[in-house]
Amino acid sequence: MRLFVSEGSPGSLPVLAAAARARGQAELLISTVGPEECVVPFLTRPKVPVLQLNSGNYLFSTSAICRYFFLLSGWEQDDLTNQWLEWEATELQPVLSAALHCLVVQGKRGEDVLGPLRRALTHIDHSLSRQNCPFLAGDTESLADIVLWGALYPLLQDPAYLPEELGALQSWFQTLSTQEPCRQAAETVLKQQGALALRPYLQKQPQPQPRPPEGRAVSNEPEEEELATLSEEDIVMAVTAWEEGLGSLPPPQPRPQPVLPVAGERNVLITSALPYVNNVPHLGNIIGCVLSADVFARYSRLRQWNTLYLCGTDEYGTATETKAMEEGLTPQEICDKYHAIHADIYRWFNISFDTFGRTTTPQQTKITQDIFQRLLTRGFVLEDTVEQLRCEQCARFLADRFVEGVCPFCGYEEARGDQCDKCGKLINAIELKKPQCKVCRSRPVVRSSQHLFLDLPKLEKRLEDWLGKTLPGSDWTPNARFIIRSWLRDGLKPRCITRDLKWGTPVPLEGFEDKVFYVWFDATIGYLSITANYTDQWERWWKNPEQVDLYQFMAKDNVPFHGLVFPCSALGAEDNYTLVKHLIATEYLNYEDGKFSKSRGVGVFGDMAQDTGIPADIWRFYLLYIRPEGQDSAFSWTDMMTKNNSELLNNLGNFINRAGMFVSKFFGGCVPEMVLAPEDRRLLAHVSWELQHYHQLLEKVRIRDALRSILTISRHGNQYIQVNEPWKRIKGSEVDRQRAGTVTGVAVNIAALLSVMLQPYMPTVSATIQTQLQLPRPACRVLLTNFICTLPAGHQIGTVSPLFQKLENDQIENLKQRFGGGQLEESLELKAKGSPKPAAVEAVTTAGPVQIQMLMEEVTKQGNIVRELKAQKADKNQVAAEVTKLLDLKKQLALAEGKPVETPKGKKKK
Repeated sequence: MRLFVSEGSPGSLPVLAAAARARGQAELLISTVGPEECVVPFLTRPKVPVLQLNSGNYLFSTSAICRYFFLLSGWEQDDLTNQWLEWEATELQPVLSAALHCLVVQGKRGEDVLGPLRRALTHIDHSLSRQNCPFLAGDTESLADIVLWGALYPLLQDPAYLPEELGALQSWFQTLSTQEPCRQAAETVLKQQGALALRPYLQKQPQPQPRPPEGRAVSNEPEEEELATLSEEDIVMAVTAWEEGLGSLPPPQPRPQPVLPVAGERNVLITSALPYVNNVPHLGNIIGCVLSADVFARYSRLRQWNTLYLCGTDEYGTATETKAMEEGLTPQEICDKYHAIHADIYRWFNISFDTFGRTTTPQQTKITQDIFQRLLTRGFVLEDTVEQLRCEQCARFLADRFVEGVCPFCGYEEARGDQCDKCGKLINAIELKKPQCKVCRSRPVVRSSQHLFLDLPKLEKRLEDWLGKTLPGSDWTPNARFIIRSWLRDGLKPRCITRDLKWGTPVPLEGFEDKVFYVWFDATIGYLSITANYTDQWERWWKNPEQVDLYQFMAKDNVPFHGLVFPCSALGAEDNYTLVKHLIATEYLNYEDGKFSKSRGVGVFGDMAQDTGIPADIWRFYLLYIRPEGQDSAFSWTDMMTKNNSELLNNLGNFINRAGMFVSKFFGGCVPEMVLAPEDRRLLAHVSWELQHYHQLLEKVRIRDALRSILTISRHGNQYIQVNEPWKRIKGSEVDRQRAGTVTGVAVNIAALLSVMLQPYMPTVSATIQTQLQLPRPACRVLLTNFICTLPAGHQIGTVSPLFQKLENDQIENLKQRFGGGQLEESLELKAKGSPKPAAVEAVTTAGPVQIQMLMEEVTKQGNIVRELKAQKADKNQVAAEVTKLLDLKKQLALAEGKPVETPKGKKKK
């Protein structure tokens, strides 16, 4: 067979990717020809791609060529794949051709290009989300995936045209794009020019004329289009669920202490990567590990899954020894100090650990040494001489992270001695070019030392077998899969597991008494020891793979240790350890146009966020909104202001406040009777669909995308209120007043639903809404998959007040300047010396969600007292005294939430 392709020919992309299927099945010659070359003798115009079969026949349809290659590989046709191919030809190609012509030939940008295509992309995204599969036709890649990927790649390879709200589409596209056949096809056809490589081809094509779908006018109202796709059965089911109300809630389940797995229930064990103790976490660390894991842990509890969420500080290693020397403390004192700093930061961010521990414990030593002994007796530990870098000026062997130099693989000039942050490859420190000691900047010398190695090559087959069973049914992120695949492709090598240090877990082997375990070997064992310090029944979590689902959250640089090194250690130990089932890795979060740097005063670190006057929930929201799921993202002060003012203040906050205020103002704080009209029923169905989409996304740990579902429901609620105008109808006829009541009742129930959906993301705001609406406690603790009426007619709500404050330009510009290098070293040393903190920070670091909830209730209670006294025209002195109490309570609440305390302004005299 001979395949003819051409550079710049869009059809060549999928056929080259599909051709990989035919390798080993038939002899295939691939020829690259010019765009004007006629390779099919009976065609009058040039045509590529073309497949010339051994029989002399030709295939010159892109789909037909791809199908032929798949059939050669033993693939069996199915109806779903055929439906996708028909949709690609009839629906996708017309609008895609128009989009590419706009971009490449006409030079247009933005919505001019994306607009014609948005509906088709949304269709793919929703299809992937609804079926909960990574590929279009199921759990494995099919012909449909390759054909659609090849068609879309020239446009979607530019992130500007891959909408961030379409998370399922992003994940699917990235998974395929990182596969070697697809990557090579893109390189061959596009030559790193992107869509511009198609210009010569597209300029010869007639200008496409996209048509609107039959029977439906072109619309800019996605909500209406989505509602129109709901069947009558969908609407009936939604109304039935709504009418079941609070009676459909399961009985509350008390959380036992300690939390332990329960046979027959879903047991979810969640870890976030252990932060190194003497590094104060910046925003990227927080979103990559603890905050992402916290969202999933809170969601798991709302689903009433039996959930244990743990983390702690990683405390051993040279970095601790060095920091102790710098500050004149012992390593243990350094660990105690910085462990407390970490705990304060996570407490302020409202991270709901079940336990937050540390690795400097007897349990860590006991469990690590046990795993080592089991590996040793089974022949998985080697002994060898190691050449290490030693700094003669500091008189010590240098830990890998205390060496910097030029990466031997990619040339990055700030590679660490264990791993390059740019290319991700692991490095032996002596391989670095131009190495430097990070402490004194002198050039280290090479010295020999005897060490122990984990025999990863001997464990490779066990690892591959385990991955083969685990990955198909798991939610490993695409970057985690890619990183582990690349390690296995390069072949595993023995890795040293000991170091010449004093501060670490001792090696229990004769001749190695002066050494400790290398931190990357025993740090992941910290999860086990932290659990063992939480409960003496820790093995019920960690030696119970049949009953426990383990989710591990981290940034991508931690993937090799969690997805390869610890599984190899556990598999070699042969002690039935629970291994990671779902490995969730983020990309990196950058700061504005660069990187976070504590020493240069660039970026916001955890101990600084609380000093900005911006509440913790706003930080949580924005970090989760820009969570770097498919690619690196960047924190931007201007964007944070925009998202706060538009999505929170004008969208979410506006809707919830209006819904509650209408109940208070028009119906005396009592939820009115609701008589559902057809449009109300359709809205219930649409909210139910979006709620189910939220569940599907969070079950797949698509945290950023699920947040979009909350905001979408809120937008629907705002539109519903705006269209129905209850503030006007309440002044009209009896029918109008009844209509106003229905709209208000439905709206306030949507607000109640949003308060529960928000709980994993913004727990304090969630609790505030629930207090204002007096949402029944059972409805606060469980999130069903259907939208139910939790505030029936007659329910009395509390006092409603605004949820969010506007962020002003001046405020943001000041913060931008302050954290752009104007602060240099923040005040950790001042804190260590006992320097006084502002009162607001003191309150923030001690107030948890329970205290905040109590303060909210006290503010509401005191506010009602003041209103009653004023309504009764009570004595002015009595009113003033109660107002003073109210203001004091509000001040305490503001401090607890991290909000700036405003000085009350007197009334202006006329």
